Amino acid sequence: MNNQLKKCVLLTLRYLLLLFLLSMSAWAVVDVHTFDTESQRQRYLTLIDELRCPKCQNQNLSGSDADIAADLRRELHRLLLAGKTDREIITFMVDRYGDFILYRPRLQMNTSLLWFAPVILLLSGGIILWRMTYRPKPFKVENLTKNEEEELKKLLHDKAKAHDLDVSD
Repeated sequence: MNNQLKKCVLLTLRYLLLLFLLSMSAWAVVDVHTFDTESQRQRYLTLIDELRCPKCQNQNLSGSDADIAADLRRELHRLLLAGKTDREIITFMVDRYGDFILYRPRLQMNTSLLWFAPVILLLSGGIILWRMTYRPKPFKVENLTKNEEEELKKLLHDKAKAHDLDVSD
């Protein structure tokens, strides 16, 4: 009975340790900003989801723990409280950090390949696949009458003669 109790306690401790380690992400720092209106808060949440962290490869401002992302969230909060529109805020961020900060970059000459490459690749792949699978049916010389066979041989012979090819029957 004593061994079973030890095993039960060890198993319980393992589960508690696992739960403790898994809950560490809940201890992450969360920015707390106060807003004058609910619409400002909604705009803030939308903008931090749409803007990319300049330091991180593929994280938005809401999901990044980088110091620059925290600074940008504070700046975004300040701009919203100052009464700036979403367009003004995005223009400010793009002027400061470039087009990289946008998850959905604007359609410009330097981003046209980014926008149209998937469509071009998909169409090219479809055309290549069609060309590889489509085979014209070969001409079959079956069930010809003797007359038709003689006529075909004569036509082939005449064509080969016209092109100066060596023809052997």
